[in-house]
Amino acid sequence: MSYAAGSNYLNHEKGLWSWLTTLDHKRIGIMYMISVFTFFFIGGVFAMLMRLELFDPGPLFAAQTYNQMMTYHGAIMTFMVIIPGIPAFIGNFTLPLLIGAKDVAFPRVNLLSWYCLMVGAAISFATLFFAGVDTGWTFYTPYSIQTSGTVLMVLGAFVMGFSSILTGLNFIVTVHKLRAPGMTFFRMPLMVWALYSTAVIQVLATPVLAITLLLLAFEKMFGVGIFDPNLGGDPVMFQHFFWFYSHPAVYIMILPAMGIISELITTFSRKTIFGYRAIAFSSIGIAAVSFFVWGHHMFVSGQSSFAGIIFSFITMLVGVPTAIKTFNWVATMYRGSIQLKSPMLYALGFLFLFTIGGVTGIMLATLAADVHFHDTYFVVAHFHYVMVGGTLMAIMGGVYYWLPKMFGKMYNEFGAQLSFLFIFCGFNITFFPQFLLGSAGMPRRYHEYLPEFTSLNKISSIGAWTIGFGFLIALAVIIHCILKGEKAPQNPWGGKTLEWTHADSPPIHENFATTPVVEAGPYEYGR
Repeated sequence: MSYAAGSNYLNHEKGLWSWLTTLDHKRIGIMYMISVFTFFFIGGVFAMLMRLELFDPGPLFAAQTYNQMMTYHGAIMTFMVIIPGIPAFIGNFTLPLLIGAKDVAFPRVNLLSWYCLMVGAAISFATLFFAGVDTGWTFYTPYSIQTSGTVLMVLGAFVMGFSSILTGLNFIVTVHKLRAPGMTFFRMPLMVWALYSTAVIQVLATPVLAITLLLLAFEKMFGVGIFDPNLGGDPVMFQHFFWFYSHPAVYIMILPAMGIISELITTFSRKTIFGYRAIAFSSIGIAAVSFFVWGHHMFVSGQSSFAGIIFSFITMLVGVPTAIKTFNWVATMYRGSIQLKSPMLYALGFLFLFTIGGVTGIMLATLAADVHFHDTYFVVAHFHYVMVGGTLMAIMGGVYYWLPKMFGKMYNEFGAQLSFLFIFCGFNITFFPQFLLGSAGMPRRYHEYLPEFTSLNKISSIGAWTIGFGFLIALAVIIHCILKGEKAPQNPWGGKTLEWTHADSPPIHENFATTPVVEAGPYEYGR
């Protein structure tokens, strides 16, 4: 394909086929955006139905139906929304722009990664039209070997894993080979450091999950006896394999979110980021430590006390680089000229919610506390404060931050702030009561519960529906922006990174009219 130097990537070639065959990283990022938002809506519907069931202690749906809703909610949100949400969607659009490149290193592989996600998702959704899957999103053996629908579901997740691996490989090569002249590693934006660290995890950890799911499918189809105790297999080994990937996957979800927060806080504080190198190295540190903490998911699985102590210590160690980032973000805001635009509101929401998630994570890393809280709603609340309160807050902040760059139009600020208010308040109304429920002993994954838990569950359900309303407002704001928003200036936020200082809104096909030359760091607000 050949493109005119000044052509707009949105308007140069129109029609669905031009999008489905595009090699432009910006268009691929927008296709990821549409896909992720669609999956988020479907997963959110399952969440609303679950909270409808839990509004009262008595059953509304059959037990198996509730288990299926729980499984699809968890699988969709994990494998189709949060994992590809920032690296594939926002990362695809922003990474080449942030480092001054025309595109990613392997554009065709980039497009293939999107197709892998779509094919894997289609295979997984196909199970809805058969018996459905009720194993939970973790597919624990031996139950997943005995129930129906497992093979198709894990095959879908297996295919989606290739999307993650290909995206990670592409980003690593892009960062090493396509940086603009003068952009050393320590002149890269912190978002790039976060995406690079995430890519390393994607490439190294995802194959472990892929092999595990393939072995599970073989076990189900051929009875090879790897995880089935009736055939001499070990079901606990499945948990080791699964969590060896799935805990690093937590940082696939959260590290890019931290990268977004670094961009938002420095831009809307009008200050050079405090402790740039410390934040950059902390991303690498989190990625490295993430491979050694999977055992904290298995404190009650029968592993030795010594192993539990080691995993507990290393898990607490993750809090150090995370605390470094949080301290530096707060220090950046200190005496800054803070502008409370909606991206900054989401960044502040991230700091509040993720801190609660992090502190409760330290509690769960403590052996004595985890034995009590294990498989209760305390764990559900902790997980959602980290994943939803962290990753989705960052996604929404990143969407509003880069939306003018993506489409060349400004969104309605009042609508964006209103959506934040509903989402933030609804989130705390939903999940904070679940800490109380879990500490009182309410187990997770049950569709019935004791009457004394009714009041807190009602509050939690009302909060969930408030979150849903907030996201509907956000969707309306985004659609209105794309269709009828006012024309955006090149740099509406006064940002200092290359996509704001050197690229149009929206960018031309090859991003920059002339190759930018970098002569300073990315956040030099004093210059």
